[in-house]
Amino acid sequence: MKANRVVTAVLGMQLLAGLAATPALAAGKSQTLTGQVSDTMCGKKHQMADAAACTRACIQHGSKYALVVEDKVYTLETSDKATLAKLNDLAGAPAKVTGEVEGDTIAVKSVAK
Repeated sequence: MKANRVVTAVLGMQLLAGLAATPALAAGKSQTLTGQVSDTMCGKKHQMADAAACTRACIQHGSKYALVVEDKVYTLETSDKATLAKLNDLAGAPAKVTGEVEGDTIAVKSVAK
């Protein structure tokens, strides 16, 4: 009986250690997500009929670029001028964004059509 408790305790600790390590491994890993380029102010529903023009207008008023993937809106973080220009070109259009995902934010490494 006592041996069963020890085995159960050891297995429980191993399980908890494995679960604790999982987020750390996933945080540094690049992922590629496909969605529509938008902005954080409008998200998936634009106020203007033209999604591209609406996205660009919101960006000019201080909003950040976003990627809408189904019902989820990710904020795109980048200061790279070429990446920002590519996002501007793809405003309102489908895109593939590669970067490190943490919660609702993607640290952008690359953007492609």
